Amino acid sequence: MRPTFRTFLLLALCAALPASASGGGQNGPELSTKDEKIIYAMGLSLANAVEEFQLSETELEILLAGFSDGALGREPRISPTLWARRIEDLRKQRVEVTRARMEKEATAFLASAETDPGAVRMPSGLIYTELQPGTGASPTASDRVQVHYHGTRTDGSVFDSTRDRTPATFALDAVIPCWTEGLQLMKVGGKGELVCPADLAYGDQGAKGSIAPGSVLSFEVELIDIVR
Repeated sequence: MRPTFRTFLLLALCAALPASASGGGQNGPELSTKDEKIIYAMGLSLANAVEEFQLSETELEILLAGFSDGALGREPRISPTLWARRIEDLRKQRVEVTRARMEKEATAFLASAETDPGAVRMPSGLIYTELQPGTGASPTASDRVQVHYHGTRTDGSVFDSTRDRTPATFALDAVIPCWTEGLQLMKVGGKGELVCPADLAYGDQGAKGSIAPGSVLSFEVELIDIVR
């Protein structure tokens, strides 16, 4: 299917982001007016459009050059009709490269995590380590729970945490499978670590803007209460 103009616009807007958003905007235009802030917010919301392409800085500059030539009515340097049809092919190629790399890293990380003191690998693939025993009840899959958690990627970078905000409350049957299973292994007042293979977390889709496809995730979780 031939890409629409909207596709090119999304890609071009996102390509401009590194120049305007790097360094907290220090090297980009001032965001002085309401419209400028809205447009900047629009750019941030569109940033995920090129995430799967894993473009380098040089490739982003090339993409922006194509948008500029089209927007300013300059003569294209290639045939838009011929090459635009290959955008999806490039996306699939880059996604496959990323998937293979993530799978290799995940296998090594899980093998290492399984050997940590106290770690237990469940039949599902979840690796659970009790960090502090609880004294209360254990939740069931249909319960709502209140927790503090700290989520990290395999490189140790944090993608989400409640340590500096109020605890999270949610139903165990409405979260990723790793949490549904792992929290049932805990008791109120306890703390544990959940190492979640991709198929128990966000799978091959990932979570746009924060979690890459095929990611293994680790969570330190404190089970504060079961919300009856």
